[in-house]
Amino acid sequence: MRLCRLRRGLLGSFLGRRSRDQESVAKLRRELLAWYAENRRDLPWRQTWDPYAIWVSEIMLQQTRVAVVVERYRAFLSKFPTVGLLAEAPVEDVLALWSGLGYYRRARMLHQAAQVVAHELEGEMPTTAEGLRALPGIGAYTAAAIASIAHGEAVAVVDGNVERVLCRVAGWDHDGQIEVKRRIQSLAAELVDPAQPGDFNQAMMELGAIVCLPRNPQCLVCPLNVDCKTRGEHKTEPRAQMVSRDAGYALAVRTGVRSDDGLGEISEEVLLERRAARETVMPGLWELPTLRDVNVPESDLRMTVRHAIMQVNYTVRIRAVGEGDVGLLTVACGERRWVALSEAAGMALTGLARKVLTRAGLVGVGEGERIPQPRLQEVV
Repeated sequence: MRLCRLRRGLLGSFLGRRSRDQESVAKLRRELLAWYAENRRDLPWRQTWDPYAIWVSEIMLQQTRVAVVVERYRAFLSKFPTVGLLAEAPVEDVLALWSGLGYYRRARMLHQAAQVVAHELEGEMPTTAEGLRALPGIGAYTAAAIASIAHGEAVAVVDGNVERVLCRVAGWDHDGQIEVKRRIQSLAAELVDPAQPGDFNQAMMELGAIVCLPRNPQCLVCPLNVDCKTRGEHKTEPRAQMVSRDAGYALAVRTGVRSDDGLGEISEEVLLERRAARETVMPGLWELPTLRDVNVPESDLRMTVRHAIMQVNYTVRIRAVGEGDVGLLTVACGERRWVALSEAAGMALTGLARKVLTRAGLVGVGEGERIPQPRLQEVV
């Protein structure tokens, strides 16, 4: 990563008289775009100008790490390569491919918006940020990203990374106040390059993602280093404290006989339970049955799993439960089914359920693939 230094006073002078210092703005744009061209990560959604593919990536990337999104993005587009195919798919199939990404409301809203595009807009997505915002689940950030990258609209994208970069450069404390957010949005709008708005917006986001980090920013290799008024961490809102909780789930597996085709095929089945539609978190998804008691005897402990949901860190104990003990040891909260393992892999599972089944070697990472079972009480 090369060291890029702007002329001293360049951005500082711009912040003092933004609209009058067009030369300084042009210099900033050139330096940032040059840095981006040399240092940007090779990510699959950067290889396309298809607004649908960009839309999918932006929704997946919300509050989810890039490394997690990459493979899910490829699998999702392989299954639903067009907005029309996504619109016609059952929502359960969409949720199944979303399993593990979390924040499942994003998948539901993506599906709803695809139906609006397919059935009300003749399959054509709006080309402007304003038009995109009319679709379910698309806010200002996502609309600006799609419009600028896919259609070249000169509209600024402001996510958490961009907010952090601009606050540090301008020397502002980001305390969450509405006035600060307005100043950030105004500055971003004035800086965006009208000739290359998509690349410029991605450059700003990339800078925040790999250089201007929340902790220990890499100031020495930052292209905005010379004129940054902070050069390091800045005052921010205190993060919500994580809460620790215990939870327990049953892993009940049996040998089942499938006679649909009259051949009496024998297969392994796992007991799953569907979360009620009224649940505010992960409604309609399938999970393992909940134990009545999270304190699991050592002899029955299959594994211990760490799992985080929102602001809660769970220590989850997984108990091996026989078919005859399910009613006694678990709490029935919804529809239950014994499901063949081959079918379970393609269902809309909660991230925790998929993690447990994978770690137990019951659901493989690929078709027909199994992984070694964890040792008793292994923490994963």
